[in-house]
Amino acid sequence: MKVNFTFVFLLTFLAVSANAQTVLKGTVYEDGSTNRMSNVFIRDNNTRQLTIPDKSGNFAIKTESGHLLIFEAPGFIPDTLYLTDLAPKKIYLVAKTIALRQVEISSTRTTFDPHKEYPEVYTKSKVYPLSPSSWFGKEAVDARRLKNYFKMEAQERHIDAVFNPVYVGSLVPLKDKELENFMSIYRPSYAFITDNNGATLAAYINDCYKKYQALPPEKRTVPNFH
Repeated sequence: MKVNFTFVFLLTFLAVSANAQTVLKGTVYEDGSTNRMSNVFIRDNNTRQLTIPDKSGNFAIKTESGHLLIFEAPGFIPDTLYLTDLAPKKIYLVAKTIALRQVEISSTRTTFDPHKEYPEVYTKSKVYPLSPSSWFGKEAVDARRLKNYFKMEAQERHIDAVFNPVYVGSLVPLKDKELENFMSIYRPSYAFITDNNGATLAAYINDCYKKYQALPPEKRTVPNFH
C-alpha cells in the first residue's frame, strides 16, 4: 500500500512539474522607460493560446519551446518572440510613429477579425446573472479584457484610416519626419473622429498647424525611444 501511494505521489508530482514547464511567465514594458504595460494582446502563433498581462504588466501563457509568441498593443509596434526556453522574459514594446502605423495598416494584419478568429473570447466575456464564475472567474475577466483590447485596436485603426498622411499632407505643407511629428502630436481621439465630419476635421488640422508653427523647434519633435 505504501509503495502504491508513493507511486501515485510520484506520478502527480511529475504531472504538476510537466504542466509548470509549459507555462511561460514574464513582464511587458514600454521601451525606453520603466512603465509596465497591461493592455497587451499576447498570442501563441502555434496554438492560438491567448492571454493579457495583469495591471502590473506580468503575464503567464501556456506554451512550449519552439513556439512563436506575438505581442501587440494599440499604438505600439508588434513584437515577436521565438522561444528557445521557458525562462521568465522581459518584453519591451516600442511606440509607433505615424509612418510605422501606416506601414502596419497596409499589411496583412488589417485582415485580422477577432470575432471570427477568437469567438471564444466573446463567448467567455458574457456575464450571466446566475453564474458567479462569469462575473469573477479568471477566464471571464481575461476574456473581457481581451474584448476591450480588440475594441481599442479597432478604434486605433479607424483613426489611422481617416487621419492618414496622404490626407493630412494635402492640408499642411509638411513632409516626411515633420509630417510624422505633427500627426503624432495632434492625433485626434476616436470620439472626435466619429463625432465630426470631413469639413470639421479639415478645420481641426488647419488649426493644429497654426499651433504647430507657434511651437519652439524643440517642441515640434516626438521623443524617439529606439
